[in-house]
Amino acid sequence: MKDLRPVDLTFGAVFVCLMAVGANITVWFPMLAVPIGGASVPLSLQTFFATLAGLMLGKKLGSISMITYILVGTAGVPVFAKMLGGPMPLISPTGGFIISFIFIAFFVGLIAELSKKPSIIVYTAAALVGLIFNYGIGVTYMYLAMNTWLELQISYQVAWAGMIPFLVKDTALACLSAVFMVSLAKRIPSRWTTVKTQG
Repeated sequence: MKDLRPVDLTFGAVFVCLMAVGANITVWFPMLAVPIGGASVPLSLQTFFATLAGLMLGKKLGSISMITYILVGTAGVPVFAKMLGGPMPLISPTGGFIISFIFIAFFVGLIAELSKKPSIIVYTAAALVGLIFNYGIGVTYMYLAMNTWLELQISYQVAWAGMIPFLVKDTALACLSAVFMVSLAKRIPSRWTTVKTQG
């Protein structure tokens, strides 16, 4: 924490705000719910922003910004989906997805930092690894929550099947974050170099 500069804290705070906006974008723009397979899927941008945090800020600052977002929400600030705050969203069936944002930012940032020549391929691979952690943790947590304290008996396969529309949407957004990062890295290469050398 001692080596964090004011600019690092500013970038981290920006992503805390972006996560709050991404969680609630359909609150202000309900028309952004996407119809997929007869279902209406809310266009949450949290996975997109968590991935971008890892790509832009690196594993350390990216994961710190996600931890801060979760702590702010748990403290009662309405930054979670549906403008909710407090600890309840974390123990809800979808709480695992919130927790997974830390892992997304860390591992996406780790892959990007380890790459000597970041490219669209590296960014896309990192984004997809983040998506694996996102749904691996989120769906498993949902399955356990529904079969334990909610006492709703469902199979692991059914839990995954119900997330397919969201997975399709987040896969597209993960790839979009990689494309966006390529453009961003060209515009602010000095910022990217700084992140890459922080360790």
